[in-house]
Amino acid sequence: MQAIILAGGKGTRLKPYTITLPKSLVPLGDHPVLEIILKQLKQEGFSKVTLAVGHLSHLIQAYFGDGKRFGISIDYSFEEKPLGTAGPLALLENLDEHFLVMNSDDLTDLAYGTFLERHKKNNAAITIAMFSKKQKIDLGVLEVAEDNRLIKYIEKPVYDFKVSMGIYAFHRNVLNYIPKNKNFDFPDLIRLLLHNQERVICYPHRGYWLDIGRPEDYEKAIDDYEQVKYKLFKS
Repeated sequence: MQAIILAGGKGTRLKPYTITLPKSLVPLGDHPVLEIILKQLKQEGFSKVTLAVGHLSHLIQAYFGDGKRFGISIDYSFEEKPLGTAGPLALLENLDEHFLVMNSDDLTDLAYGTFLERHKKNNAAITIAMFSKKQKIDLGVLEVAEDNRLIKYIEKPVYDFKVSMGIYAFHRNVLNYIPKNKNFDFPDLIRLLLHNQERVICYPHRGYWLDIGRPEDYEKAIDDYEQVKYKLFKS
């Protein structure tokens, strides 16, 4: 099985941790978050990983090399200019018919192999790993009529959203929708697929997931890691 890991971003939201390091190399416990992901992929049966890199790519390549010491084959795809979240995929060649695409800063106990197999069985163009996220609004929320009459007052409500985990299973044909050498993001790709009536499936995950995108998320990941790492690995 094959996985593509998007590791080319600047990690702007994660400053100051990413001033000198790419976000995929920020540590959790004794290891960078991307090393944790690679170990999970290996135990799930993935043998090939492509790291799509850009910003500070030399540090990522120096640390992970060809993947031999991690027991997995690693190669690299380099973007010379920022291509967005989906654009780097247009640079790839020799892909499996079905493959995994994911960010380099997701901490989750999602079973990647099972996820990819379910995608194949559903005959989908793309399958999106989905998580139910609760968001508290620390304000009084007003529902107002057109004439500004108050209809309802809700103090500090909690809303439940279904969100993308930044983990996808792809059919190779999806790459035909991604323009080459242009900035192109995942929301653009998904909207284009839906417009063309391609089959896009969501896969609910009810376990652990954390997107390490902001300093407060990274601090939570550090706090969580010792408690959740037993969930991340089978043994």
